[in-house]
Amino acid sequence: MPSGSRRTVWVALLADLGVGLAKVGAAVFTRSPAMASEASHSISDTANDLFLVIAQRRSSRQPDNKHPLGYGREAYFWALIAALGVFLAGAAFSLREGIAELIDPVHTSSFAVVYVVLAISTVFDLLSLHQSVHQMSVSARSANRNLLEQSKVTSDPTLRAVLLEDAVSISGDVVTFASLALNQLTGSSFYQGIAAVVIALLLIRVSLRLVLRNHDFLLGQAITPSDKERVRTFLLGYPGVTAVRQLVITFIGPNQVWVIARLDIDDNLRGDQVKSLVSGIEAALKVQSEDIYRVDVVPVGGPGTSSQSTA
Repeated sequence: MPSGSRRTVWVALLADLGVGLAKVGAAVFTRSPAMASEASHSISDTANDLFLVIAQRRSSRQPDNKHPLGYGREAYFWALIAALGVFLAGAAFSLREGIAELIDPVHTSSFAVVYVVLAISTVFDLLSLHQSVHQMSVSARSANRNLLEQSKVTSDPTLRAVLLEDAVSISGDVVTFASLALNQLTGSSFYQGIAAVVIALLLIRVSLRLVLRNHDFLLGQAITPSDKERVRTFLLGYPGVTAVRQLVITFIGPNQVWVIARLDIDDNLRGDQVKSLVSGIEAALKVQSEDIYRVDVVPVGGPGTSSQSTA
């Protein structure tokens, strides 16, 4: 797991913890349903960040006899648990607060306190967002993609989760501020109830997106077609390779790719030349991309080869 991703999660954890405690205090003091919704949102983010720390630590363990391909996919498991449990719990609380406020309005006091807390929390959320955007940009540049494309296809579930939760946190701050301002101007807390419902819907949307992406990677998400085509082109251009019969490239963890290739090779190659070809392909692919964790080449054809040969 890249050190930048670890730093991004810790920055988010500390920011969400401080913001969450401040919002809880403000919600209790002012009895604002919109602030209560945002407080539950920030506490949910904090719990989510804790799960992401667990995901990073457990997925970085080295391979052993029980798990010869390593523990990379544990990152997707813990990120899935966070998306299912923590985000949805925050969404459920926000939805309950919003509906309760629409049915039985509560008077909000000390608007100034809420505004100050929102301003401070927005600053912390922006700092966390800056860190996550920076790390995603670094990842995007190394993959020759733009930021939006990388956020969609990245194999790092912790970076994806932090980036989305930061964006939703800032959106929640803006929605809460607008609802409080409208409440103060009109004297109606209806807008705070609507704000809480909107925040709940945002959390549900983000949760479902994260669940689906982690589900895909747990099942063995393939790399993008363009990346796969680049590997195929490399293999076809390698001396001694005449055709690519089968090429499977799947993620086995964050920034960890497993390449399995069945290759037709020149029939004139000797047994030692075939071994050299196989080891050469493995070494060359790993030099091309740091994400390539393992390469298994199955040469077909030529004397001294068999369908069981791997490297």
